Amino acid sequence: MTESLSTLDWWVIGVYLVGLIGFAVWLSRSQFSREDYYVGGRHVGAWPVALSIMATQCSTNSILGAPAFVAFAAGGGLIWLQYELAVPLAMLFLILLVMPMFRHLQLVSVYGYLEQRFDLKTRLTLSALFLFVRAFATAVTVYSIALVIDLITGVGFFWSVVLLGAFTVVYDVFGGIRGVIYSDVIQLLILVVVLAAILGSLIGDSGGLMAMLDAVPDERRQTLDFAHHGLGDGETFAFWPMLIGGFFLYVSYYGCDQSQVQRTLSTASIDETNKALFLNGLLRFPLVLLYCLVGVGIAVFAVQETSFIDSLPTVDGTPEYNLAVPLYMINALPSGVVGLAIVALFAAAMSSLDSVINSLSATTMEDFVRRFHRGHWDDRKELLLSRLLTVTWGTITLIMAFYVGDIATTVLEAINKIGSLANGPILAVFLLGFFTRRVGGTAAVMGLVTGVLVNGWLWRFQPDISWLWWNPLGFAVTWGAACAVTVVSRSAPSAALDTSEIDVQRYLREEASINWYWRSGWLLLWFAALALLLLWIGM
Repeated sequence: MTESLSTLDWWVIGVYLVGLIGFAVWLSRSQFSREDYYVGGRHVGAWPVALSIMATQCSTNSILGAPAFVAFAAGGGLIWLQYELAVPLAMLFLILLVMPMFRHLQLVSVYGYLEQRFDLKTRLTLSALFLFVRAFATAVTVYSIALVIDLITGVGFFWSVVLLGAFTVVYDVFGGIRGVIYSDVIQLLILVVVLAAILGSLIGDSGGLMAMLDAVPDERRQTLDFAHHGLGDGETFAFWPMLIGGFFLYVSYYGCDQSQVQRTLSTASIDETNKALFLNGLLRFPLVLLYCLVGVGIAVFAVQETSFIDSLPTVDGTPEYNLAVPLYMINALPSGVVGLAIVALFAAAMSSLDSVINSLSATTMEDFVRRFHRGHWDDRKELLLSRLLTVTWGTITLIMAFYVGDIATTVLEAINKIGSLANGPILAVFLLGFFTRRVGGTAAVMGLVTGVLVNGWLWRFQPDISWLWWNPLGFAVTWGAACAVTVVSRSAPSAALDTSEIDVQRYLREEASINWYWRSGWLLLWFAALALLLLWIGM
């Protein structure tokens, strides 16, 4: 695949990477404290934050894996789109019930709330769980993306890791959260332009959009599956697990995961935080639809050009379908634009890595280093330590990427399930703090462990149950176990933040200038409009 990369393409890639570094160095001039570094001084706008969050979601695995799922996977197709129906509902829940509280507390680490509401061990348990899962998942992500970069460019696995990881770490170290956010915006715009160009080319090859859709087999055009439930029938991607399980997953991910919450906490006010979530609830579906339609086009093109599948690289004799999009764009796009397309792949990878590395640094600094340091550090020293922690975590994840190869074939299949293993229990711990008064830290942690173990049991012994159901089931088990421990032990929490002080509705009335009850109604209308659109596409 490398022979199609011209000198102009390599110049485009090089200029982009060097430009990112220069941009990050320029942003570093306005950093004077750890709050500047981790939450941008709390004055980043809603639009950049919303686009940054979307860029993180649109990873290389998404723009390569989703089209491959739509075009080639057994049981695949546009059925994936029904997963996105949960997003506006999750955003509505976070806007009205969760984020105003975090904004009011002026948090840097979202896990700081858990110490105020429960105790120190609850904070450290959730923080350590985040560090472990995210560091490991990031190493696997680097490994998988480096393999793709190597296959496309031919520079070798080692240099693919260095090329991807080193540039990401360097601009992360200098740019901080503002570097993460604004570079993500640039990367998302490049990605959308390239995907639109690829889709336009595919539509042209198919003779028009409707002709392209009509050429897809009916089973791959199906967008809603009400015939299955996923509770033992072996159907993972049925409607109800994707809607209900997706709702719990998205609320947990966007509301309780440091890599996501940190950016929404970088805004200036509750209104700006909620605007970012509101925009994400509206704009994420069109982005996912874009790269799923690319998958439709690839499926049609593969039928028309029978040699296309044979030209894909193979792994153990099986075509590597995830490389279908890169192969098409290298052959279909002109020189220079191919370089921009490769930049889009780099952009998708970097936008997934940069936020995680920065959040690993922030969590370590806030929940461990500053929490246990006795004495006072000035702002300059805290900023230096924050950057050193970013270098440390970036180095750790890059080194780990060289050692996950032996297990990557199983982990890459399972890594998407790990979030569902823990997301429901994690969400339950946070909402126990919001909506109960008696549950204490010990009960919450025991509930968390019970919920994760039950989900692990489902994974091991009940494979016919959709992993999407683990999110609400883990939530329910954690909630029930924590309440049971509280009743049996007859304990009462001792915390600085009593639940009687939590009044999210008052924060919305007194600290927000927008009526978010009315504004959030648009998310319900958007949910209904998307459901009708999916019905039409699947007809």
